[in-house]
Amino acid sequence: MKPGARNLITDVPGLLVGNASDAAIRTGTTVLTADKPFTAAVHVMGGAPGSRETDLLAPDKLVQEVDALVLSGGSALGLSAASGVADALRAQGRGFAVGDQNVPIVPAAILFDLLNGGDKGWDKNPYADLGRSALQAASDTFELGTIGAGAGATTAGLLGGLGSASAILPSGHTVGALVAVNALGSATVADTQHFWAALWEQNDEFGGFGAATTYDPAAAPLSKMNLEGNTTIAIVATDAVLTQAQAKRMATAAHDGMARALVPSHTPMDGDLVFGAATGARVLKDPVPDTLMIGHAAAACLARAIARGVYCAKGFGGDVMPTYSARFAPNSN
Repeated sequence: MKPGARNLITDVPGLLVGNASDAAIRTGTTVLTADKPFTAAVHVMGGAPGSRETDLLAPDKLVQEVDALVLSGGSALGLSAASGVADALRAQGRGFAVGDQNVPIVPAAILFDLLNGGDKGWDKNPYADLGRSALQAASDTFELGTIGAGAGATTAGLLGGLGSASAILPSGHTVGALVAVNALGSATVADTQHFWAALWEQNDEFGGFGAATTYDPAAAPLSKMNLEGNTTIAIVATDAVLTQAQAKRMATAAHDGMARALVPSHTPMDGDLVFGAATGARVLKDPVPDTLMIGHAAAACLARAIARGVYCAKGFGGDVMPTYSARFAPNSN
């Protein structure tokens, strides 16, 4: 599996991603959308999730497609970002038609970034405006690292960030991942520059340092900040024609990638969640092996995206933790 042209989730044709950040608050929002509704599902494995409209994504529910998916900082307050996105989509005439009314379907997930040193003393919840701005910025290219939902993110000892990666399968299908890395655990092995995800790296996309040769498997690196405020939230997507149940299976498989890239992951204090999205542009020629490979690729892409999010973090200055580049290459920025 080789990366797509951009090595971003937007290598899946038709998908767009927009980011909006607030440096003073040290937070932000990320929106994934398309020019038409797409199939979506969700799978939650963390013990402390925060989400909106995820019940709607079960295969037995009426609405099978969504207009956008939102990842946001701000804990429960950040769910307002989805309202801003929904309002903007409705103004565009988008949404599920009910009589003469359109109701945009915008599921969302949030992470906790309220203790990262930013100014959280706002009078008005900023997230609806961040959601609108992120939607307006939606494009097939976007930055990684300290931006969007990853703007205020942290890991056990380093700043987190927004990551993405993609893969082209032998079947011709494209798979991509988008993630805001805000984990209780660590993306790197002990105090080394080696990423847990190194075995899945493509083209030195997060430094090319390879896998660590030694580590203590009993050591579980934990956040130096707050053990109750974490969560890694992600979207995996494909251009395949998938049912909602198949999209959920893809999202479920992708959690393997999270476990490969973050140690520990899926803890009681993380709200780890993965959305699955399918645009339906390319049929499955052989459904059983094709869906197996799509799930495998989703896991590999998510592991790579997590490492890229941490690797690309830049910070705002005066951050509560160092960036990867500052910790391992102090003269690089």
